[in-house]
Amino acid sequence: MHPQTKDQHLTLAVLLCSSHSVTGGKVLLFPVDGSHWINMKVLVEELHSRGHEITMLRPSDSWYIKTESPYYKSINLNSSAGFDEKRFGSFVTTMVQMRRDGASVWARLSLEYELVEWFYQMFKQSVLMTGDIFENDKLMKSLRDAKYDLVLTDPFLGAGVLLSHRLGLPLVLNARWTVQGEGHFTIAPSPLSYVPVPGSELTDKMTFTQRIKNFMFYVFTCLQIWYVTDRNYIPFVHRYFGKDVHYMELFQAADIWLMRTDFIFEFPRPTMPNIVYMSGFQCKPSKPLSKELEDFVQSSGEHGVIMMTLGTLVGKLPEDITEDIAAAFAQLPQKVIWRHKGKRPSTLGNNTLMLDWLPQNDLLGHPKTRAFVAHGGTNGLQEAIYHGVPLVGLPLMFDQQENFFKMRARGVAKVLDIATVNKDNFLEAVKEVLHDPSYSEKMKTMSNLHRDQPLKPLDRAMFWIEFVMRHNGARHLRTESYKMSKIQYYSIDVMGFLIGVLLLVLTLIIYALKFLWRRLFCRRKVKKQ
Repeated sequence: MHPQTKDQHLTLAVLLCSSHSVTGGKVLLFPVDGSHWINMKVLVEELHSRGHEITMLRPSDSWYIKTESPYYKSINLNSSAGFDEKRFGSFVTTMVQMRRDGASVWARLSLEYELVEWFYQMFKQSVLMTGDIFENDKLMKSLRDAKYDLVLTDPFLGAGVLLSHRLGLPLVLNARWTVQGEGHFTIAPSPLSYVPVPGSELTDKMTFTQRIKNFMFYVFTCLQIWYVTDRNYIPFVHRYFGKDVHYMELFQAADIWLMRTDFIFEFPRPTMPNIVYMSGFQCKPSKPLSKELEDFVQSSGEHGVIMMTLGTLVGKLPEDITEDIAAAFAQLPQKVIWRHKGKRPSTLGNNTLMLDWLPQNDLLGHPKTRAFVAHGGTNGLQEAIYHGVPLVGLPLMFDQQENFFKMRARGVAKVLDIATVNKDNFLEAVKEVLHDPSYSEKMKTMSNLHRDQPLKPLDRAMFWIEFVMRHNGARHLRTESYKMSKIQYYSIDVMGFLIGVLLLVLTLIIYALKFLWRRLFCRRKVKKQ
């Protein structure tokens, strides 16, 4: 091909691509703190790189979300609805210790109650903050005058969803969880016969007994929703949106659900046209390690490296656990890189390097990394899948147990209970993952499936965000079923009507037969006389 013709084709391709882009869109961002912000930040940085202007609302006591950033402008809210580092850390430590001590049924019920009460208080603070925003006329006027193209929010807390409807703006959700639980259960059909309820630790193939268990978990989840969510959001929505509006209608009316998962991770289930799967959107090729870290990794020789980190929310474990884990690591020929902020264990071996922070993605992508000891946060598991590294699980709380159950069901993880972990069973678990090739092989298969996509997850997310900007929403993808009552949704009224018609027809037929019989009987009687 002639160089000039080649350049013309390239120019034409660029023009065709750019004709579908959005220049200088305005995004109103309402994120959730903690690990949720870590993945939201990826979207924010990518939107900024594409020329979009981002304005973010943040509680003044936010932990991870900083006021100053080159990627966004901040509007600070005088609220205590953020994640306070000390308070959150104290809560997590208490929960872990309760699990360690929780052998009795009463202790486990106490643990569950503490979690439910914590979520209730979190939702209460979020609703109070949203009310303050709505009552702040100056702030609301400035938000309306800014002419934003859409609201991007995480529906784990409802403030961003409620604000988008108050402002009348299109809504895009960066979602896995909502105020009522797992996102699919909010927007998509979820038959309990083969869709496991989060926390049930069931697959899509259930026996009769397991289906009973799944149904009971669903009932328990509904009770939690009534106590934690309904009591906070129903009065608020009735006050600001009308008595005939249920708060979940506002979530279900979102234009696009960017779902932080996919069917490499989830079990097969029904979905909806406005759900866009972007699992692993934060994953990227590894970068070179620092010289000191690279030297330590290379010193492992043929044995390779084990990496351990418990995520952003847990810097340290109880001392007895860290002593046992350190002692177990010391017996391995592998080198260990361990993110740990607590007291240095006395049993720590020469093969273990402890750090306050480590480059998780870069270590997972290193060819010498053999296993990943993790707590089960979604971000870390998706990075492990992306790089094909098998797992040893130490789930602590929230959705981590459920996440690791899915990994275990696929044969890529060995999972331990934090309540019973000790030196011996931890060492046995790590050795099993290191020496049983099935763990590594199955994880490589998952990695290949995840990477084999026509479009990168982050690019797919960006396309749909900009799609909503271009078309002022995505109403053609959004079902209106959320406006229906349960009686209408399940066609109970239709079945009742049809049964009523059938009964009426049967009644008429019976009366007609009786009438004909009487007429016929009377004629015979007259003839005989």
